Amino acid sequence: MSDWHVPPRLQGLPPVLGPDTRLLVLGSFPSVASLRAQQYYAHPHNHFWTILGTLWGLPLPQWPYAQRVAALLDHGLGVWDVYAECEREGSLDSAIRRPRLNDLHGLRQRCPALRAIAHNGGESWRHARHTRALGVPVERLPSTSPANASWSLARKTAAWAEVLARHGIPVHALPQPTDAR
Repeated sequence: MSDWHVPPRLQGLPPVLGPDTRLLVLGSFPSVASLRAQQYYAHPHNHFWTILGTLWGLPLPQWPYAQRVAALLDHGLGVWDVYAECEREGSLDSAIRRPRLNDLHGLRQRCPALRAIAHNGGESWRHARHTRALGVPVERLPSTSPANASWSLARKTAAWAEVLARHGIPVHALPQPTDAR
């Protein structure tokens, strides 16, 4: 009997996009919690909804998912991942094996108002060459994942506010990070 184990082949989530999407946030691949819930950023310690709720003055983490998605689209923000599927044990990006990219080239047709793409974290950023080919500005955001513990929530929020504001996504205020990390 062999100890060799093949990780499961996982399917990602459909994109959250609309014709008015101006900024698309691309993650790498949904966490186990997100896949189980069939919701983007479902892990309770992921800062995605907390950051956007802070920037928009909305209690997004407390809202039902459909209402959170509607708020994203109302603000001109879309969400998707660079990978359509992969093999992975657990939720860490470092465990992703044999990924298949999503059809990023079709984004311009699906999102005629698209102004920019922002990669949420380093694994997504590795594919910036593909998104740059779309002819819009491409940004790197600090990961909202709980695995990105080297950035405080305040520092992440300030970085996200700057990128959103730069690409026409309204924010209530540009918060300043409260620490040097």
